[in-house]
Amino acid sequence: MMRYINPFTDFGFKKLFGEESNKELLIDFLNELLHSNITQLTFLKTENLGTTEADRKAVFDLYCQNEHGEKFIVELQKAKQDYFKDRTLYYSTFAIQEQALKGDWNYQLQAVYVISIMDFTFDEWVEDKDKFRHDVQLVEVDTHRPFYDKLRFVYLEMPKFNKTIDELETHYDKWLYVLRNLPEFDAIPELLRETVFLKLFEVAEIARYDRQQQLAYRDSLKYYWDWKSVMDTAISDALLEVAKNAILAGTTDEFIVQITGLALAKVQKVRAYLSEA
Repeated sequence: MMRYINPFTDFGFKKLFGEESNKELLIDFLNELLHSNITQLTFLKTENLGTTEADRKAVFDLYCQNEHGEKFIVELQKAKQDYFKDRTLYYSTFAIQEQALKGDWNYQLQAVYVISIMDFTFDEWVEDKDKFRHDVQLVEVDTHRPFYDKLRFVYLEMPKFNKTIDELETHYDKWLYVLRNLPEFDAIPELLRETVFLKLFEVAEIARYDRQQQLAYRDSLKYYWDWKSVMDTAISDALLEVAKNAILAGTTDEFIVQITGLALAKVQKVRAYLSEA
């Protein structure tokens, strides 16, 4: 068992960001992520129902609002999912519709933010290895000027964040580095000995949990490992199939490495296997 929890498990994510006693961690993270100045957050119910019994419900990982009534949906996504972007858009509609007031209402809305912390990368952006963050809002197509700034989506492709600790420049960098590498730490690095991170490491230390919490975390971690194993195998099989078809089509090894991300040695092994078949 590692010293600190994995924040990409359901238990770990909600332990760090979803408990009232640790609320300052979520406030600090959101302020860095959104360049905001949140001073208070109120946790809201995470299960939201549609307007009729036939409507599909939405269950958020975290749902909260700040002192101005702005809404924040914070989602941890462990693996690729069909129509994932559609789901995040669908989730945002609950935070919009619930603001409707009865009677004479002028339709004024508070801002809604949907933050997705992803333990995978988007297929359509896989070749853009340096861009791990995507900020999305409604813009005017021709001028690219923001058309409506009160609905915003932030997607973080965490596997693409590969800065080393010596490359960290900002508080925001440090947040992403901690989330990406927390289970790998044996001790708190000197660079991360800031108040908020000292609090985070304290909350994340498994030895501080009682037996029931440790068992709950182990169950959550086992589920995470099992899920990752299934998904990694599926992705690997798919990439090998792409490599095989590309080789049969006469494509060079170098190009196959570029489009699949497979190691050159693995591509060459596939080519050798096909030549012997």
